[in-house]
Amino acid sequence: MGDWAQAANVEIAYTPTYSSWLNRIEAQFTALRYFPLDGTDHRNHRAQASMIRRYIIWRNQHAQDQRLRRIVDRANVA
Repeated sequence: MGDWAQAANVEIAYTPTYSSWLNRIEAQFTALRYFPLDGTDHRNHRAQASMIRRYIIWRNQHAQDQRLRRIVDRANVA
């Protein structure tokens, strides 16, 4: 793995077990939970997947949205 990382100009950052707050992507899942999933009861997995896809499209178009930034910043404690 070390040879691949060096060739791809990638630095592997190991995080301790049970330390999700150190993983910066976890904050995005927090926002996902707050925006499209909070307080919903989807009919099936297809409806839930559609809601998640629509959220990702919205999120990519509104990366500087203040509500989104507050949630992500609050979740990024590390």
